Amino acid sequence: MVKCYWVVMMAGILSLTGCSSKPEYTSPNAGRYQQQQDSKPERLPTMLEMIDPVPVAEPLSRGGNRPYQVFGQHYSPIADITLFQETGIASWYGSKFHGHLTSNGETYNMFAMTAAHKTLPLPSYVKVTNLDNGQSAIVRVNDRGPFHRDRIIDLSYSAASKIGMLKQGTARVQLELIKSPAMLAQGLATANQPCYIQIFASTDNVKLNQLSAEVEQKLAVPTQIQAADGIFRLLVGPSKDNRQAQNWLAKLKANQYPGAYFFDSTVCS
Repeated sequence: MVKCYWVVMMAGILSLTGCSSKPEYTSPNAGRYQQQQDSKPERLPTMLEMIDPVPVAEPLSRGGNRPYQVFGQHYSPIADITLFQETGIASWYGSKFHGHLTSNGETYNMFAMTAAHKTLPLPSYVKVTNLDNGQSAIVRVNDRGPFHRDRIIDLSYSAASKIGMLKQGTARVQLELIKSPAMLAQGLATANQPCYIQIFASTDNVKLNQLSAEVEQKLAVPTQIQAADGIFRLLVGPSKDNRQAQNWLAKLKANQYPGAYFFDSTVCS
């Protein structure tokens, strides 16, 4: 069972959450919650509660994006990030924090598809893939944590269930940023932008170029590779209209690319 702790520091005292399998610190907010240790709810999430949220580029929240310090460690959220990948250990947090405020002032709902991360913008959207079973989910990052040194993300109960990590409590995952406020600021969600479908992202440009040629030859669709900050995205497109985009997405999902998704759902919808 996952055990969690909470730190509050907002505008100088910002609300922060973090989870660990075994707490290493004494929380300065002891007694804040009815439960001393985290616990799972009495029921599993429903199918509706595990539907991926639609990624949109939202403006930065007023709270939760300032530099902060927890247990002597300094963290600097990256508000202008547009490309991000990370591999590490995920944990989850549940009943103890349900109904309490997240770092950006929202109410934590363990049955919503959300997550906590130390430095990603609040809010932003991340694709989380369980590297042990291949199951993935899209989550909306609206909280800070986890502050255990070997964890990179805390998932809600629903998100953890969707990627099959409830039994183990933790999982090896890969994170990929899908939407962030910086994307909105750069105008990536304008109605006039052509529609693209992302099928893969990697730091290996040679591998992506080979895959790009295979996709074009096998599926007869245009591809291009977009690079930024050492990360390369393989995109299919642009499409001439939304109907063509929908057809391409269906074709990709039926041909060995079930994880393909619209690079910007506001353009492609």
